[in-house]
Formats: sequence, structure tokens, C-alpha cells
Amino acid sequence: MGQDSGTSQPNQLTLWRDPRLYQIVSLSTLLFYGLFFLHFDISIWQIAITLGVAQLIQYAGTRHFNLPFFDPKSALISSLSLCLLLRTNDLAIVALAAFIAITSKFVIRWKDKHVFNPTNLALVVILTSGLGWISPGQWGQVAWFGFLIACLGSLVVTRAARVDITLTFLTFYVGLLIARALWLGDPLTIPLHQIQSGALLIFSFFMISDPKTTPDARSGRILFALLVALTALSVQFHFFKPNGPLWGLIVCSPLVPLIDRLLPALRYDWAKPTTGRTHESVSLALSLQPQRRLS
Repeated sequence: MGQDSGTSQPNQLTLWRDPRLYQIVSLSTLLFYGLFFLHFDISIWQIAITLGVAQLIQYAGTRHFNLPFFDPKSALISSLSLCLLLRTNDLAIVALAAFIAITSKFVIRWKDKHVFNPTNLALVVILTSGLGWISPGQWGQVAWFGFLIACLGSLVVTRAARVDITLTFLTFYVGLLIARALWLGDPLTIPLHQIQSGALLIFSFFMISDPKTTPDARSGRILFALLVALTALSVQFHFFKPNGPLWGLIVCSPLVPLIDRLLPALRYDWAKPTTGRTHESVSLALSLQPQRRLS
């Protein structure tokens, strides 16, 4: 859910290679299905305001920071995710969430890399303030399995070089949930039910996998995924707060600059996805990177 603004407008070939297009299709399809078939508790006005404010702030940020061109894709992914997850009775809160998400990309930064995943930050601020909530049980089993297949398919198709952190987080998170159930003598139906959440899928495939807010090196991403999973489960079972992964990510995100410093690698480029080469090639890579890049 980040955006790389490059130095020039991408050509058609680069455009169709952009992994964000597949993310937009997946999220849009789920929102359409949820709205018209699952009867999500969300109005057309909430969707319109969320998408509209996000694009407006993206455009304003593009102009204010003198970026070379306006790219709506990142803001669209963030706003679609907000539409799927955030529930509130006040349209002003919807606009505020979109404003927080997109503004954070431009103002909360460290060395030309935004610190927090935009959607994650907006959701945590709204939830902490008591201004909204998340409805993880709105999906239904059929929609959940369909979306899971779509998410897995998008990973295969896009090859966005962040498959490792998604699969690592899910392995740690699900594995620890199962280990906890076995330790307590609980039936495995409990952790299996806990992972059948649309919110968890969106988190795993569209938040923690954001190349612009996760470590550049593969080893760093594996470490980061473990830290997020441990923090999420600690929040969920020690502090008894729901939506543990959201809290885990917001707590661990400030550690990314430190991880990048300890395990340097190539900075991600949406136009040229890479798994991140470390140590030996990082000096050459840094010399080839653009001097100023605003995500």
C-alpha cells in the first residue's frame, strides 16, 4: 500500500507489470461482492467519500511535494482496504481515516521511506479514539475462501517480491496459534476459526506485505514478520485486545529503519520488483538509486 513516484511517468509496459493493479482488482471485486451479495454494513456514500478523499489528498501531496506525476494506485489500495475494514456511523470519521492514511505517506517518513502502512495507521488511530470499529465476521466462509484464493493467485501473478513476508507472517502467526491451542488442550477448531477472518487476509496480503514500509532485505523481512506475529499474539492474548495484527504492525513499524541499517539491501521499486540483494551489492545499488524518491 505504498507508492513509488519514480522520476518519470511509467510507460504502458511498466504500467501493466505494476503489482498494485492486481491488488486493486482483488480488493474491488471483494468490495463489490460484499456490498451487493453479502450486504456489508457500508453505504455508497461511505465508499465514495473514502475513495474521493484519498485521491484528493494524494493529488494535493503530489502537487505540494512537486512529484513528477499523479499516481492514484497507492491511494486507491489504501482506501479500498478502509472500505472493507472500517465501520463507523459518521461520514466525517470516514473522511478523517482517508486523510490520515494518505497524509501519513508524505509526512511521517525516514530517509525517503514512509514509516507506517497508511491503512494500518488510520485504522489504529480511529480504533484507539473509539470512533469506529472493524467487523471481521462479515465475510462468510464462501467469501473468505474465495478471497484467499484471489490473494494467493495475485502473489503468483504479480511476483511483487514480498511473498516471503506474507508467508512468513502467516506461518508464524498460524503456527503459534496452533501451538497455543495444543499447549492449552483446546481443540484445533478454535485456531482454525480464528484465522478465518477477512481482516487477517487483508492484513497479510495488503498491509504487512507493503514494500514501502517493510525491511528491504529478505532476512530483515523474516525477522520483522516474526516480531509482528509475536507482538500481535501478545496484544491479543495478554492484553485481550482484538485485531492483534494491526497493533503488532503499528508497534513494530518504527523498527524498520533499524533493521534496514543492520541488514541493508536494495530499496524496492514498483516498476522493477526485486527480492532485495544484500551487503555485497548494496553499495552499487545505492549509487544507482534516484537521489529523491517520495513514496
